[in-house]
Amino acid sequence: MKVSFEQLKSMVVFAQIVEQGSLTAAAKQLGLTRAVASYHLKKLETQLEVTLLNRSTRTMALTEAGIAYYERCRIITEQANAANQQIENIKSEPQGLLKISCPVNVGMQLIVPAINTFKRQYPKIQIDLQLTDDVVDIIKNGFDFAIRGVALSDSNLQATKLTTMSTCICGAPEYFAHFGKPKTPLELAEHQWVVYQLGSKTLTLQKDGKKHDITMQGGLSTNNAAARTAFVEAGHGIGRIPLYDAWPKVQAGLLEIILDDYKSKDIELYGVFPPGAAGSKKLRLFIDYLKAYFVKQHTALGMLKST
Repeated sequence: MKVSFEQLKSMVVFAQIVEQGSLTAAAKQLGLTRAVASYHLKKLETQLEVTLLNRSTRTMALTEAGIAYYERCRIITEQANAANQQIENIKSEPQGLLKISCPVNVGMQLIVPAINTFKRQYPKIQIDLQLTDDVVDIIKNGFDFAIRGVALSDSNLQATKLTTMSTCICGAPEYFAHFGKPKTPLELAEHQWVVYQLGSKTLTLQKDGKKHDITMQGGLSTNNAAARTAFVEAGHGIGRIPLYDAWPKVQAGLLEIILDDYKSKDIELYGVFPPGAAGSKKLRLFIDYLKAYFVKQHTALGMLKST
Protein backbone atom coordinates (compact mmCIF):
# COMPACT_ATOMS: atom_id res chain seq x y z
CA MET A 1 0.00 0.00 0.00
CA LYS A 2 1.56 3.28 -1.17
CA VAL A 3 1.34 6.29 1.15
CA SER A 4 -0.15 9.42 -0.43
CA PHE A 5 0.69 12.97 0.61
CA GLU A 6 -2.82 13.27 2.03
CA GLN A 7 -2.32 10.15 4.13
CA LEU A 8 0.95 11.54 5.51
CA LYS A 9 -0.99 14.57 6.70
CA SER A 10 -3.58 12.30 8.31
CA MET A 11 -0.79 10.37 10.07
CA VAL A 12 0.54 13.61 11.59
CA VAL A 13 -2.96 14.55 12.72
CA PHE A 14 -3.43 11.10 14.28
CA ALA A 15 -0.14 11.40 16.20
CA GLN A 16 -1.27 14.76 17.57
CA ILE A 17 -4.67 13.37 18.60
CA VAL A 18 -2.92 10.69 20.65
CA GLU A 19 -0.40 13.09 22.21
CA GLN A 20 -2.92 15.82 23.00
CA GLY A 21 -5.53 13.40 24.30
CA SER A 22 -8.49 14.74 22.32
CA LEU A 23 -9.59 15.81 18.85
CA THR A 24 -10.23 19.36 20.06
CA ALA A 25 -6.77 19.80 21.60
CA ALA A 26 -5.05 18.27 18.56
CA ALA A 27 -6.98 20.53 16.19
CA LYS A 28 -5.98 23.60 18.23
CA GLN A 29 -2.32 22.54 18.24
CA LEU A 30 -2.31 22.06 14.46
CA GLY A 31 -4.40 25.13 13.63
CA LEU A 32 -7.29 23.04 12.28
CA THR A 33 -10.96 22.78 13.13
CA ARG A 34 -12.18 19.81 15.16
CA ALA A 35 -14.18 18.66 12.15
CA VAL A 36 -11.07 18.54 9.96
CA ALA A 37 -9.13 16.59 12.60
CA SER A 38 -12.03 14.12 12.88
CA TYR A 39 -12.13 13.82 9.08
CA HIS A 40 -8.45 12.83 8.93
CA LEU A 41 -8.90 10.22 11.65
CA LYS A 42 -11.94 8.64 9.99
CA LYS A 43 -10.29 8.67 6.58
CA LEU A 44 -7.19 6.99 8.00
CA GLU A 45 -9.26 4.25 9.63
CA THR A 46 -11.18 3.73 6.38
CA GLN A 47 -8.00 3.46 4.32
CA LEU A 48 -6.37 1.05 6.78
CA GLU A 49 -9.59 -0.86 7.41
CA VAL A 50 -8.94 -0.91 11.17
CA THR A 51 -10.14 1.00 14.22
CA LEU A 52 -7.30 3.05 15.67
CA LEU A 53 -9.18 4.69 18.53
CA ASN A 54 -12.15 3.58 20.59
CA ARG A 55 -14.08 6.78 21.24
CA SER A 56 -17.02 7.80 23.38
CA THR A 57 -18.33 11.24 24.31
CA ARG A 58 -15.82 11.52 27.18
CA THR A 59 -13.04 8.98 26.68
CA MET A 60 -10.64 7.90 24.00
CA ALA A 61 -8.40 4.80 24.02
CA LEU A 62 -5.97 3.35 21.52
CA THR A 63 -6.71 -0.07 20.09
CA GLU A 64 -3.92 -2.61 19.67
CA ALA A 65 -3.60 -1.55 16.04
CA GLY A 66 -3.68 2.09 17.10
CA ILE A 67 -0.78 1.62 19.52
CA ALA A 68 1.40 0.06 16.83
CA TYR A 69 0.42 2.61 14.18
CA TYR A 70 0.95 5.58 16.51
CA GLU A 71 4.59 4.61 17.11
CA ARG A 72 5.26 4.85 13.36
CA CYS A 73 3.32 8.12 13.03
CA ARG A 74 5.21 9.58 15.97
CA ILE A 75 8.55 8.78 14.31
CA ILE A 76 7.41 10.40 11.06
CA THR A 77 6.38 13.56 12.93
CA GLU A 78 9.67 13.69 14.85
CA GLN A 79 11.67 13.21 11.66
CA ALA A 80 9.77 16.04 9.96
CA ASN A 81 10.46 18.32 12.92
CA ALA A 82 14.13 17.29 12.87
CA ALA A 83 14.33 18.17 9.17
CA ASN A 84 12.94 21.64 9.88
CA GLN A 85 15.38 22.11 12.74
CA GLN A 86 18.30 21.09 10.53
CA ILE A 87 17.37 23.78 8.01
CA GLU A 88 16.91 26.28 10.84
CA ASN A 89 20.42 25.47 12.09
CA ILE A 90 21.90 26.11 8.64
CA LYS A 91 20.50 29.64 8.51
CA SER A 92 23.04 32.33 9.34
CA GLU A 93 20.71 34.12 11.76
CA PRO A 94 18.64 32.00 14.19
CA GLN A 95 14.91 32.55 14.04
CA GLY A 96 11.60 30.94 14.93
CA LEU A 97 9.36 30.62 17.98
CA LEU A 98 10.35 29.44 21.47
CA LYS A 99 7.40 28.72 23.74
CA ILE A 100 8.58 28.74 27.36
CA SER A 101 6.90 27.87 30.68
CA CYS A 102 8.32 29.30 33.89
CA PRO A 103 7.35 29.77 37.56
CA VAL A 104 6.01 33.27 38.21
CA ASN A 105 8.57 34.68 40.65
CA VAL A 106 11.63 33.20 38.93
CA GLY A 107 10.19 34.49 35.67
CA MET A 108 9.67 38.05 36.83
CA GLN A 109 12.91 38.30 38.81
CA LEU A 110 15.33 36.43 36.54
CA ILE A 111 13.95 35.14 33.25
CA VAL A 112 12.23 38.31 32.01
CA PRO A 113 15.43 40.37 32.45
CA ALA A 114 17.41 37.59 30.72
CA ILE A 115 14.97 37.51 27.79
CA ASN A 116 15.16 41.32 27.50
CA THR A 117 18.86 41.09 26.68
CA PHE A 118 18.55 37.80 24.73
CA LYS A 119 16.02 39.40 22.35
CA ARG A 120 18.38 42.28 21.62
CA GLN A 121 21.03 39.79 20.58
CA TYR A 122 18.67 37.48 18.63
CA PRO A 123 15.80 39.69 17.42
CA LYS A 124 14.42 37.10 14.96
CA ILE A 125 13.80 34.50 17.68
CA GLN A 126 10.23 34.94 18.88
CA ILE A 127 9.52 34.27 22.56
CA ASP A 128 6.19 33.17 24.03
CA LEU A 129 6.72 33.19 27.81
CA GLN A 130 3.96 31.68 29.96
CA LEU A 131 4.30 32.30 33.71
CA THR A 132 2.64 29.76 35.97
CA ASP A 133 3.52 27.96 39.20
CA ASP A 134 1.78 24.83 37.88
CA VAL A 135 3.97 22.04 36.50
CA VAL A 136 2.68 21.96 32.93
CA ASP A 137 2.76 19.02 30.54
CA ILE A 138 5.11 20.63 28.05
CA ILE A 139 4.55 18.09 25.28
CA LYS A 140 0.77 18.20 25.51
CA ASN A 141 0.73 22.00 25.69
CA GLY A 142 3.25 22.53 22.93
CA PHE A 143 6.10 24.07 24.96
CA ASP A 144 9.68 23.97 23.72
CA PHE A 145 11.19 24.58 27.14
CA ALA A 146 10.17 24.77 30.80
CA ILE A 147 12.05 26.07 33.82
CA ARG A 148 11.61 24.09 37.02
CA GLY A 149 12.98 24.18 40.54
CA VAL A 150 12.88 20.40 40.98
CA ALA A 151 14.77 17.50 39.46
CA LEU A 152 13.31 15.86 36.37
CA SER A 153 10.56 13.34 37.13
CA ASP A 154 9.14 12.73 33.64
CA SER A 155 11.39 10.24 31.83
CA ASN A 156 9.99 11.38 28.46
CA LEU A 157 11.78 14.72 28.82
CA GLN A 158 15.40 15.81 28.82
CA ALA A 159 16.85 18.19 31.41
CA THR A 160 19.81 20.47 31.88
CA LYS A 161 20.87 22.21 35.07
CA LEU A 162 20.80 25.99 34.66
CA THR A 163 22.09 27.21 38.01
CA THR A 164 22.21 26.70 41.77
CA MET A 165 20.51 29.38 43.87
CA SER A 166 21.29 30.08 47.52
CA THR A 167 18.49 30.62 50.04
CA CYS A 168 18.30 32.52 53.31
CA ILE A 169 15.99 32.87 56.30
CA CYS A 170 14.44 36.32 56.44
CA GLY A 171 12.02 38.39 58.43
CA ALA A 172 10.84 41.98 58.49
CA PRO A 173 12.35 44.39 61.07
CA GLU A 174 8.79 44.98 62.31
CA TYR A 175 8.32 41.25 62.98
CA PHE A 176 11.61 40.92 64.85
CA ALA A 177 10.89 44.06 66.91
CA HIS A 178 7.63 42.48 68.09
CA PHE A 179 8.59 38.79 68.45
CA GLY A 180 12.37 38.87 68.86
CA LYS A 181 15.10 37.63 66.56
CA PRO A 182 15.88 33.87 66.67
CA LYS A 183 19.52 33.20 67.45
CA THR A 184 19.50 29.37 67.26
CA PRO A 185 17.73 26.81 65.03
CA LEU A 186 15.79 25.60 68.07
CA GLU A 187 14.19 29.03 68.48
CA LEU A 188 12.92 28.96 64.89
CA ALA A 189 10.27 26.40 65.84
CA GLU A 190 8.72 28.96 68.22
CA HIS A 191 8.10 31.50 65.44
CA GLN A 192 5.44 32.03 62.81
CA TRP A 193 6.42 31.07 59.28
CA VAL A 194 5.05 32.08 55.92
CA VAL A 195 4.81 28.63 54.36
CA TYR A 196 5.48 28.00 50.68
CA GLN A 197 3.10 25.20 49.70
CA LEU A 198 5.13 23.94 46.73
CA GLY A 199 8.23 23.30 48.83
CA SER A 200 9.06 21.07 51.77
CA LYS A 201 7.68 22.13 55.15
CA THR A 202 10.86 20.83 56.80
CA LEU A 203 13.87 23.14 56.82
CA THR A 204 17.28 21.55 57.37
CA LEU A 205 20.11 23.74 58.64
CA GLN A 206 23.72 22.59 58.94
CA LYS A 207 26.72 23.90 60.86
CA ASP A 208 29.90 22.23 62.08
CA GLY A 209 28.70 18.86 60.83
CA LYS A 210 25.44 19.02 62.79
CA LYS A 211 21.98 19.03 61.21
CA HIS A 212 18.89 20.75 62.59
CA ASP A 213 15.43 19.98 61.18
CA ILE A 214 12.76 22.63 61.70
CA THR A 215 9.08 22.23 60.81
CA MET A 216 7.80 25.46 59.29
CA GLN A 217 4.31 26.30 60.54
CA GLY A 218 2.30 29.49 60.50
CA GLY A 219 -0.99 31.19 59.83
CA LEU A 220 -0.14 32.15 56.25
CA SER A 221 0.70 29.82 53.39
CA THR A 222 0.76 30.33 49.62
CA ASN A 223 1.61 28.53 46.39
CA ASN A 224 3.24 31.65 44.95
CA ALA A 225 6.84 32.58 45.74
CA ALA A 226 6.33 36.32 45.20
CA ALA A 227 3.38 36.31 47.59
CA ARG A 228 5.49 34.50 50.19
CA THR A 229 8.13 37.24 50.04
CA ALA A 230 5.46 39.94 50.24
CA PHE A 231 3.89 38.33 53.33
CA VAL A 232 7.29 38.09 55.03
CA GLU A 233 8.04 41.70 54.13
CA ALA A 234 4.70 42.72 55.66
CA GLY A 235 5.72 41.20 59.00
CA HIS A 236 3.43 38.16 59.07
CA GLY A 237 6.25 35.71 59.80
CA ILE A 238 9.69 34.55 58.76
CA GLY A 239 10.40 32.67 55.56
CA ARG A 240 13.01 30.78 53.57
CA ILE A 241 13.57 32.89 50.48
CA PRO A 242 15.95 32.64 47.50
CA LEU A 243 18.82 35.06 48.00
CA TYR A 244 18.26 36.71 44.60
CA ASP A 245 14.76 37.68 45.77
CA ALA A 246 15.67 38.68 49.33
CA TRP A 247 18.88 40.62 48.80
CA PRO A 248 17.43 43.81 47.19
CA LYS A 249 14.95 44.02 50.08
CA VAL A 250 17.71 43.45 52.61
CA GLN A 251 19.66 46.35 51.09
CA ALA A 252 16.53 48.52 51.26
CA GLY A 253 16.03 47.68 54.94
CA LEU A 254 12.77 45.84 54.31
CA LEU A 255 14.09 42.40 55.33
CA GLU A 256 16.76 41.08 57.66
CA ILE A 257 18.67 37.82 57.22
CA ILE A 258 19.04 35.65 60.32
CA LEU A 259 21.21 32.62 61.14
CA ASP A 260 23.32 33.20 58.03
CA ASP A 261 26.14 31.18 59.60
CA TYR A 262 23.98 28.09 59.09
CA LYS A 263 23.78 26.43 55.67
CA SER A 264 20.40 25.56 54.16
CA LYS A 265 19.75 23.52 51.05
CA ASP A 266 20.23 25.36 47.77
CA ILE A 267 17.61 25.46 45.02
CA GLU A 268 18.71 23.87 41.77
CA LEU A 269 17.07 25.35 38.70
CA TYR A 270 16.55 23.07 35.71
CA GLY A 271 15.48 23.50 32.13
CA VAL A 272 13.44 20.66 30.64
CA PHE A 273 12.49 20.05 27.01
CA PRO A 274 11.11 17.35 24.70
CA PRO A 275 13.69 14.93 23.25
CA GLY A 276 13.06 16.19 19.72
CA ALA A 277 13.93 19.77 20.71
CA ALA A 278 17.55 18.96 21.61
CA GLY A 279 18.75 19.67 18.06
CA SER A 280 17.11 23.08 17.81
CA LYS A 281 19.69 25.83 17.32
CA LYS A 282 17.46 28.52 18.84
CA LEU A 283 16.84 26.40 21.95
CA ARG A 284 20.54 25.61 22.38
CA LEU A 285 21.33 29.31 22.09
CA PHE A 286 18.72 30.17 24.69
CA ILE A 287 19.91 27.51 27.15
CA ASP A 288 23.56 28.56 26.76
CA TYR A 289 22.57 32.20 27.16
CA LEU A 290 20.62 31.46 30.36
CA LYS A 291 23.52 29.56 31.89
CA ALA A 292 25.94 32.40 31.14
CA TYR A 293 23.41 34.94 32.41
CA PHE A 294 23.02 33.09 35.72
CA VAL A 295 26.81 32.96 36.17
CA LYS A 296 26.95 36.74 35.78
CA GLN A 297 24.03 37.22 38.19
CA HIS A 298 25.63 34.92 40.75
CA THR A 299 28.94 36.79 40.49
CA ALA A 300 27.23 40.18 40.80
CA LEU A 301 25.24 39.03 43.85
CA GLY A 302 28.41 37.72 45.49
CA MET A 303 30.12 41.06 44.94
CA LEU A 304 27.16 42.94 46.43
CA LYS A 305 27.14 40.71 49.51
CA SER A 306 30.83 41.30 50.10
CA THR A 307 30.48 45.09 50.09
